Amino acid sequence: MANYTAADIKALRERTGAGMMDVKKALDEANGDAEKAIEIIRVKGLKGATKRESRATAEGLVAATVVDGKTGYMLELNCETDFVAKNEKFVAVANTALTAAVESGAGDVDSVLAAPAEGKTVKDVIDELGAILGEKLQLRRVTKVEGDTVSAYLHKTSKDLPAQVGVLLAVSGEGEAVTEAAHDVAVHIAALAPAYATREEVPADKVADERRIAEDTARAEGKPEKILDKIVEGRLTGFYKESVLVDQAFAKDSKKSVAQVLKEAGAAVASFSRFRVGA
Repeated sequence: MANYTAADIKALRERTGAGMMDVKKALDEANGDAEKAIEIIRVKGLKGATKRESRATAEGLVAATVVDGKTGYMLELNCETDFVAKNEKFVAVANTALTAAVESGAGDVDSVLAAPAEGKTVKDVIDELGAILGEKLQLRRVTKVEGDTVSAYLHKTSKDLPAQVGVLLAVSGEGEAVTEAAHDVAVHIAALAPAYATREEVPADKVADERRIAEDTARAEGKPEKILDKIVEGRLTGFYKESVLVDQAFAKDSKKSVAQVLKEAGAAVASFSRFRVGA
Protein backbone atom coordinates (compact mmCIF):
# COMPACT_ATOMS: atom_id res chain seq x y z
CA MET A 1 0.00 0.00 0.00
CA ALA A 2 1.34 3.44 -0.94
CA ASN A 3 2.60 5.43 2.03
CA TYR A 4 1.46 8.78 0.69
CA THR A 5 -1.88 10.50 0.12
CA ALA A 6 -3.60 12.37 -2.68
CA ALA A 7 -2.71 15.55 -0.80
CA ASP A 8 0.97 14.55 -0.96
CA ILE A 9 0.69 14.08 -4.73
CA LYS A 10 -0.99 17.46 -5.10
CA ALA A 11 1.63 19.19 -2.94
CA LEU A 12 4.51 17.65 -4.88
CA ARG A 13 2.96 18.59 -8.22
CA GLU A 14 2.65 22.18 -7.03
CA ARG A 15 6.29 22.20 -5.90
CA THR A 16 7.73 20.67 -9.05
CA GLY A 17 5.24 21.25 -11.86
CA ALA A 18 5.73 17.61 -12.90
CA GLY A 19 2.93 15.40 -14.26
CA MET A 20 0.80 13.28 -11.96
CA MET A 21 2.20 9.91 -13.10
CA ASP A 22 5.78 11.15 -12.77
CA VAL A 23 5.04 12.36 -9.24
CA LYS A 24 3.37 9.08 -8.24
CA LYS A 25 6.25 7.00 -9.62
CA ALA A 26 8.77 9.18 -7.80
CA LEU A 27 6.85 8.90 -4.52
CA ASP A 28 6.63 5.14 -4.95
CA GLU A 29 10.37 4.93 -5.51
CA ALA A 30 11.06 7.26 -2.57
CA ASN A 31 8.66 5.43 -0.23
CA GLY A 32 6.66 8.59 0.23
CA ASP A 33 9.63 10.86 1.04
CA ALA A 34 8.80 14.14 -0.74
CA GLU A 35 12.34 15.52 -0.78
CA LYS A 36 13.77 12.30 -2.17
CA ALA A 37 10.96 12.19 -4.74
CA ILE A 38 11.92 15.68 -5.93
CA GLU A 39 15.50 14.52 -6.37
CA ILE A 40 14.32 11.49 -8.38
CA ILE A 41 12.18 13.69 -10.63
CA ARG A 42 15.13 16.01 -11.29
CA VAL A 43 17.60 13.21 -11.96
CA LYS A 44 15.28 11.43 -14.36
CA GLY A 45 14.53 14.71 -16.09
CA LEU A 46 18.19 15.63 -16.48
CA LYS A 47 18.95 12.21 -17.95
CA GLY A 48 16.45 12.99 -20.70
CA ALA A 49 18.02 16.36 -21.50
CA THR A 50 20.05 15.02 -24.43
CA LYS A 51 16.93 13.61 -26.05
CA ARG A 52 15.22 16.99 -25.71
CA GLU A 53 18.01 18.95 -27.40
CA SER A 54 16.67 18.42 -30.92
CA ARG A 55 13.10 19.37 -30.05
CA ALA A 56 11.57 22.60 -31.30
CA THR A 57 10.85 25.37 -28.80
CA ALA A 58 8.20 27.47 -30.52
CA GLU A 59 6.19 28.44 -27.44
CA GLY A 60 7.12 30.56 -24.45
CA LEU A 61 6.91 34.10 -23.17
CA VAL A 62 8.48 37.54 -23.24
CA ALA A 63 9.41 39.30 -19.99
CA ALA A 64 10.62 42.87 -19.60
CA THR A 65 11.36 45.49 -16.98
CA VAL A 66 12.71 49.04 -16.78
CA VAL A 67 15.13 50.27 -14.10
CA ASP A 68 14.97 53.93 -13.00
CA GLY A 69 13.11 54.77 -16.20
CA LYS A 70 16.37 54.74 -18.16
CA THR A 71 17.48 51.13 -18.66
CA GLY A 72 15.26 48.36 -20.00
CA TYR A 73 15.87 44.61 -20.05
CA MET A 74 13.85 42.12 -22.08
CA LEU A 75 14.12 38.39 -22.74
CA GLU A 76 12.36 35.58 -24.56
CA LEU A 77 12.21 32.21 -22.81
CA ASN A 78 11.02 29.34 -24.99
CA CYS A 79 9.49 25.94 -24.30
CA GLU A 80 7.84 23.22 -26.40
CA THR A 81 4.15 23.57 -25.50
CA ASP A 82 1.73 26.31 -24.52
CA PHE A 83 0.81 24.15 -21.51
CA VAL A 84 4.28 24.73 -20.06
CA ALA A 85 4.32 28.37 -21.23
CA LYS A 86 1.54 29.19 -18.77
CA ASN A 87 2.99 27.06 -15.96
CA GLU A 88 3.64 29.32 -12.98
CA LYS A 89 7.08 27.80 -12.44
CA PHE A 90 8.05 28.55 -16.04
CA VAL A 91 6.89 32.14 -15.61
CA ALA A 92 8.80 32.35 -12.32
CA VAL A 93 12.03 31.12 -13.95
CA ALA A 94 11.66 33.77 -16.68
CA ASN A 95 11.35 36.41 -13.97
CA THR A 96 14.38 34.93 -12.17
CA ALA A 97 16.41 35.25 -15.37
CA LEU A 98 15.18 38.81 -15.86
CA THR A 99 16.14 39.75 -12.29
CA ALA A 100 19.57 38.20 -12.81
CA ALA A 101 20.00 40.28 -15.97
CA VAL A 102 19.15 43.47 -14.08
CA GLU A 103 21.39 42.68 -11.11
CA SER A 104 24.35 41.76 -13.32
CA GLY A 105 23.73 44.38 -16.00
CA ALA A 106 23.82 41.62 -18.62
CA GLY A 107 22.39 42.37 -22.04
CA ASP A 108 22.99 39.18 -24.03
CA VAL A 109 22.03 35.50 -23.76
CA ASP A 110 25.43 34.10 -22.75
CA SER A 111 25.94 36.71 -20.03
CA VAL A 112 22.48 36.15 -18.56
CA LEU A 113 22.89 32.35 -18.59
CA ALA A 114 26.15 32.75 -16.68
CA ALA A 115 24.69 35.23 -14.19
CA PRO A 116 24.11 34.07 -10.58
CA ALA A 117 20.59 33.10 -9.49
CA GLU A 118 19.35 31.14 -6.49
CA GLY A 119 22.85 30.08 -5.51
CA LYS A 120 23.67 28.74 -8.98
CA THR A 121 23.61 30.13 -12.53
CA VAL A 122 20.59 31.08 -14.59
CA LYS A 123 21.46 28.24 -16.96
CA ASP A 124 21.32 25.75 -14.08
CA VAL A 125 17.95 27.10 -12.94
CA ILE A 126 16.50 26.82 -16.46
CA ASP A 127 17.97 23.34 -17.04
CA GLU A 128 16.63 22.04 -13.73
CA LEU A 129 13.11 23.25 -14.48
CA GLY A 130 13.33 21.69 -17.95
CA ALA A 131 14.27 18.41 -16.30
CA ILE A 132 11.28 18.58 -13.98
CA LEU A 133 8.80 19.60 -16.68
CA GLY A 134 10.21 17.19 -19.27
CA GLU A 135 10.57 19.87 -21.94
CA LYS A 136 13.44 21.64 -23.62
CA LEU A 137 13.65 25.21 -22.31
CA GLN A 138 15.72 27.81 -24.11
CA LEU A 139 16.68 31.38 -23.34
CA ARG A 140 16.45 32.54 -26.93
CA ARG A 141 16.96 36.30 -26.85
CA VAL A 142 18.02 39.03 -24.45
CA THR A 143 18.31 42.75 -25.02
CA LYS A 144 19.23 45.81 -23.01
CA VAL A 145 18.06 49.28 -24.07
CA GLU A 146 19.20 52.58 -22.55
CA GLY A 147 18.11 56.19 -23.01
CA ASP A 148 16.80 59.36 -21.36
CA THR A 149 13.42 57.65 -21.06
CA VAL A 150 12.77 53.95 -21.60
CA SER A 151 9.34 52.37 -21.83
CA ALA A 152 8.41 48.68 -21.75
CA TYR A 153 5.20 47.16 -23.04
CA LEU A 154 4.09 43.53 -22.89
CA HIS A 155 1.15 42.24 -24.91
CA LYS A 156 -0.86 39.05 -24.47
CA THR A 157 -2.10 37.56 -27.74
CA SER A 158 -4.17 35.09 -25.70
CA LYS A 159 -5.71 35.69 -22.28
CA ASP A 160 -4.69 32.17 -21.24
CA LEU A 161 -0.98 32.70 -21.94
CA PRO A 162 1.70 35.05 -20.62
CA ALA A 163 2.91 37.90 -22.83
CA GLN A 164 3.85 36.80 -26.34
CA VAL A 165 4.97 40.22 -27.60
CA GLY A 166 7.32 42.62 -25.84
CA VAL A 167 8.71 46.05 -26.67
CA LEU A 168 11.44 48.23 -25.20
CA LEU A 169 11.61 51.79 -26.50
CA ALA A 170 14.25 54.40 -25.69
CA VAL A 171 13.63 58.05 -26.50
CA SER A 172 15.42 61.32 -25.87
CA GLY A 173 13.85 63.73 -23.42
CA GLU A 174 12.31 63.39 -19.97
CA GLY A 175 9.13 64.33 -18.14
CA GLU A 176 5.53 63.21 -17.86
CA ALA A 177 4.62 64.06 -21.46
CA VAL A 178 7.62 62.16 -22.78
CA THR A 179 6.87 59.13 -20.59
CA GLU A 180 3.26 59.06 -21.77
CA ALA A 181 4.21 59.43 -25.44
CA ALA A 182 6.90 56.75 -25.13
CA HIS A 183 4.35 54.32 -23.67
CA ASP A 184 1.90 55.01 -26.50
CA VAL A 185 4.61 54.51 -29.11
CA ALA A 186 5.72 51.26 -27.43
CA VAL A 187 2.14 50.00 -27.76
CA HIS A 188 2.19 51.15 -31.39
CA ILE A 189 5.40 49.16 -32.04
CA ALA A 190 3.84 46.03 -30.56
CA ALA A 191 0.90 46.33 -32.95
CA LEU A 192 2.56 47.54 -36.17
CA ALA A 193 5.96 45.83 -35.92
CA PRO A 194 8.26 48.35 -37.64
CA ALA A 195 11.55 46.91 -38.84
CA TYR A 196 13.67 50.04 -38.32
CA ALA A 197 13.62 53.07 -36.01
CA THR A 198 14.70 55.65 -38.62
CA ARG A 199 15.46 55.76 -42.34
CA GLU A 200 19.17 55.93 -41.52
CA GLU A 201 18.96 52.42 -40.04
CA VAL A 202 17.70 50.85 -43.28
CA PRO A 203 20.63 49.05 -44.95
CA ALA A 204 21.74 50.63 -48.24
CA ASP A 205 21.29 47.36 -50.12
CA LYS A 206 17.71 47.12 -48.85
CA VAL A 207 16.96 50.62 -50.12
CA ALA A 208 18.57 49.74 -53.47
CA ASP A 209 16.45 46.60 -53.74
CA GLU A 210 13.25 48.50 -52.96
CA ARG A 211 14.15 51.17 -55.49
CA ARG A 212 14.88 48.56 -58.17
CA ILE A 213 11.62 46.69 -57.49
CA ALA A 214 9.66 49.92 -57.63
CA GLU A 215 11.28 50.85 -60.96
CA ASP A 216 10.79 47.39 -62.50
CA THR A 217 7.15 47.38 -61.38
CA ALA A 218 6.50 50.83 -62.83
CA ARG A 219 8.06 49.82 -66.16
CA ALA A 220 6.00 46.61 -66.22
CA GLU A 221 2.89 48.73 -65.65
CA GLY A 222 3.83 50.85 -68.67
CA LYS A 223 4.34 54.08 -66.76
CA PRO A 224 5.79 56.97 -68.83
CA GLU A 225 9.57 57.29 -68.64
CA LYS A 226 9.41 60.98 -67.81
CA ILE A 227 7.58 60.37 -64.52
CA LEU A 228 9.38 57.15 -63.62
CA ASP A 229 11.69 58.76 -61.05
CA LYS A 230 8.76 60.44 -59.29
CA ILE A 231 6.85 57.15 -59.13
CA VAL A 232 9.87 55.29 -57.76
CA GLU A 233 10.44 57.90 -55.05
CA GLY A 234 6.77 57.77 -54.15
CA ARG A 235 6.85 54.01 -53.75
CA LEU A 236 10.07 54.20 -51.77
CA THR A 237 8.36 56.65 -49.44
CA GLY A 238 5.55 54.12 -49.10
CA PHE A 239 8.10 51.49 -48.08
CA TYR A 240 9.46 53.83 -45.40
CA LYS A 241 5.96 54.54 -44.08
CA GLU A 242 5.37 50.81 -43.71
CA SER A 243 8.74 49.74 -42.30
CA VAL A 244 10.28 52.70 -40.47
CA LEU A 245 8.89 53.59 -37.04
CA VAL A 246 9.19 57.38 -37.24
CA ASP A 247 7.51 57.42 -40.66
CA GLN A 248 4.58 55.19 -39.70
CA ALA A 249 1.14 56.68 -39.16
CA PHE A 250 0.55 56.70 -35.40
CA ALA A 251 -1.83 53.93 -34.35
CA LYS A 252 -3.89 56.17 -32.05
CA ASP A 253 -4.10 59.04 -34.55
CA SER A 254 -3.36 58.16 -38.16
CA LYS A 255 -3.27 61.85 -39.12
CA LYS A 256 0.09 62.10 -37.36
CA SER A 257 3.35 60.23 -37.84
CA VAL A 258 5.12 58.66 -34.88
CA ALA A 259 7.86 61.27 -35.27
CA GLN A 260 5.27 64.07 -34.95
CA VAL A 261 3.75 62.55 -31.81
CA LEU A 262 7.12 62.30 -30.12
CA LYS A 263 8.20 65.78 -31.24
CA GLU A 264 5.04 67.29 -29.75
CA ALA A 265 5.97 65.65 -26.43
CA GLY A 266 9.55 66.92 -26.65
CA ALA A 267 11.10 63.58 -27.55
CA ALA A 268 12.69 61.66 -30.40
CA VAL A 269 13.28 57.95 -31.01
CA ALA A 270 16.68 56.65 -29.90
CA SER A 271 16.20 52.89 -30.34
CA PHE A 272 13.75 50.05 -29.81
CA SER A 273 13.56 46.26 -29.60
CA ARG A 274 10.50 44.13 -30.33
CA PHE A 275 10.24 40.42 -29.48
CA ARG A 276 7.46 38.09 -30.53
CA VAL A 277 7.62 34.53 -29.27
CA GLY A 278 8.89 32.20 -31.98
CA ALA A 279 9.29 34.96 -34.59
